[in-house]
Amino acid sequence: MSHPEDLLVTQALEALGSIADQQALALWQQQYLGRKSEIASRFSALKTLRPEARGREGAALQKARTVLQEAFSVREQELAFGTTTSEDAIPFDVTAPGTPVSTGHLHPITLLEERVEEIFGSLGFDMYDGPELETEHYNFDALNFPPDHPARDMQDTFWVKAHAKKAKKGERLLLRTHTSPGQVRYMERHKPPLRVVVPGRVFRNEATDASHEHTFHQFECLMVDEAGIVTVATFKHLAGLFFEQFFGRKVSVRLRPSFFPFTEPSLNLILPACSAAVRAVLPARRLAGSRSAGPAWSISMCLKQPAIRAANTRALPGVSA
Repeated sequence: MSHPEDLLVTQALEALGSIADQQALALWQQQYLGRKSEIASRFSALKTLRPEARGREGAALQKARTVLQEAFSVREQELAFGTTTSEDAIPFDVTAPGTPVSTGHLHPITLLEERVEEIFGSLGFDMYDGPELETEHYNFDALNFPPDHPARDMQDTFWVKAHAKKAKKGERLLLRTHTSPGQVRYMERHKPPLRVVVPGRVFRNEATDASHEHTFHQFECLMVDEAGIVTVATFKHLAGLFFEQFFGRKVSVRLRPSFFPFTEPSLNLILPACSAAVRAVLPARRLAGSRSAGPAWSISMCLKQPAIRAANTRALPGVSA
């Protein structure tokens, strides 16, 4: 003999199978699982039964409610995702392309580095990525920094305790303060003529403020060739060509004599502001001792201009594209 709970479950499941929308499903839930449903009424009537009958009836009612709740959850998912268990349902096409998932975007500094590499690569330059944990020899000695140079002090350099696997005996390690060690490493492994760009992250033990940071990015360009092929004129032409492509417009460059312990002659490259809007912003951030905005600030401010596009590459003396 069937229990009333079994008949109720059978009736409810038959009604659930014929439901085709969310509205009808909500009415079914109210009728069979709601506070005024038949199951709820039978649970309320358990207190009138004897203890031995109350246990059996309560277990049967709980089992029936669990079956209906699970069936309701399955049907709810089927209606939400448009699936069904009926035999005449349209099968799901597993070969259909999925919905694209957004993967975010590259960091602005990464985009800038890729643009720099793209421009110099079109001019026939190699790219070299040196180690960030560098030795004192490559970071200072090989670049003609004297032993008492202020840049070697703890105030300017992050020195690292030597590790047996990373440094030779007596060799001091540091976080590179510039990407110039990459030039030395590249020259040790290649023969002239050389054309290489060394981009990367560098570290200085400086207090952070509006114009200083302990970690920043550089890129350096090195050309080595016979006399007359690489001259100051070549350098100025190459710099102008790079910034013209980088900013997507004609940019004038100016050279100013300077001093660096590992180059002779040494020059500073001065970039005037590349638009009237930039000129209005840059004076408050001029480099110390300079009447014109320096390259770093000009680049950072001009990047806000909408037109940053590639220009046609022109031939450069001594450089094969």
